[in-house]
Amino acid sequence: MAGLTSSTIGRKYAMALSAMFLLIFLIMHLTVNLLSVISPALFNSASDFMGYSPVIQILMQPILGFAVIFHFVMGFILEIRNRNARPIKYGMNNPSANSTWMSRNMIISGLVVLFFLGLHMYDFWWHEIDYKYIAGTAPDSERFWPELHARFGNPARVGIYVISFVLLGLHLAHGFQSSFQSIGARHPKYTPVIKAIGSWYSILIPLGFIFIAVYHFLTQ
Repeated sequence: MAGLTSSTIGRKYAMALSAMFLLIFLIMHLTVNLLSVISPALFNSASDFMGYSPVIQILMQPILGFAVIFHFVMGFILEIRNRNARPIKYGMNNPSANSTWMSRNMIISGLVVLFFLGLHMYDFWWHEIDYKYIAGTAPDSERFWPELHARFGNPARVGIYVISFVLLGLHLAHGFQSSFQSIGARHPKYTPVIKAIGSWYSILIPLGFIFIAVYHFLTQ
């Protein structure tokens, strides 16, 4: 029993660390993409660096891929274990009085975010793989902004992005503070601050991505 508890705590701790890594990545990713609204030239320069830098491509990209896969797989495992371990199901235990909707449905919002990541990877990552390695097209540092802009010309795609970012916000609203709790960051003085930062983060980050998608759609 002690071994199982220790293992569960270890899984939660590792998942929390992967979540924090992804939280930092989202800030960096949003910052780069906001450049597409400010200046196409700056966005092209940043994207060219991200797309061809050996440090990014050889070191950081595999780490990011591992963190994403690990976070979602571990999240599903922990959710299934938690559901199986509950002696009384939520339906018989007044769920709205004992937990938030977000905490009860992290697996649903996670699945939507995972689906969105698949679409996002198809739109951008697979395109880069095809451009650089399959087709073997010569590097063009001016192509990034037009390609991004064209992707958001389809209203259906923009709608999917907007809905996905709303669900991402809901996922982050619970996941942000949960990740800090999992590593033991609980204190009457600091917990309210962490919750406040998490609330703002879960609003501003998805809203920033939604703004980028809508901006490119409206400026076609």
